[in-house]
Amino acid sequence: MGADVDLERAVGGLLTSCFSNAGQLCISIERLYVQSGVYDRFVAEFTERTRRLRLGPGFSYDVDVGSLISNDQLERVREHVSDALEKGAKLLAGGRHRPDLGPYFFEPTVLEGVTDSMKLAREETFGPVVAVYRFDTVDEVIRKVNDSDYGLNACIWSRKTRRAAEVARRIQCGTVNINEGYSAAWGSVDAPMGGMKASGLDRRHGIRGILRYTEPQTVATQYLRPISSTPGSDDQFRARYMNRLLRILRRVPGLR
Repeated sequence: MGADVDLERAVGGLLTSCFSNAGQLCISIERLYVQSGVYDRFVAEFTERTRRLRLGPGFSYDVDVGSLISNDQLERVREHVSDALEKGAKLLAGGRHRPDLGPYFFEPTVLEGVTDSMKLAREETFGPVVAVYRFDTVDEVIRKVNDSDYGLNACIWSRKTRRAAEVARRIQCGTVNINEGYSAAWGSVDAPMGGMKASGLDRRHGIRGILRYTEPQTVATQYLRPISSTPGSDDQFRARYMNRLLRILRRVPGLR
């Protein structure tokens, strides 16, 4: 997130990107890098809005965040948050299991001061937990963002969209959204979507998504002389012949 960001738009968009489905989306945002010039204002607003999120069961419109899917997932979230706090991270919002609402509810959580020694920094939490980091330069943040085993989805928030697109090309993720957390790329169903590094191989959506379910086959018919030589053949003659043939083929429309 650059210093020129539309702060209100970014806060609202990132609340959705981090906490939809209780953070249990493969493309959920778990790390937020904020430029120093806007860091304090963003963190204050984002933290306050996170605290105001309505946690609860049911499908009504007065609930913002629901439950985790299982006890295993709850324990993973609790472990990552506890590990971070024990190693010196600062809790800004949330951080509590809420059994009063249901067995697997966990509050939307924001932490800062997360370091590489913490599980939260190096592993996928897959829950309503996000870490915020400060950065100064573009090169610095790209290096930090790419320092991960994962590379499925990222987002950039900036009013300078052309510059943001240039930065996006340097990020090692299968999809990079500008001024949106994930739905711009996810909803572009004619564009390929998939991960880099440990986030998977190949792509879905578009022609690439269709071709992954096909099995290509090559059928080749040899005309004129074969490419390979045969025992006892005149290799010098063969070399002159093949070079002349290639020059002729280069002149044939559609074969260049």
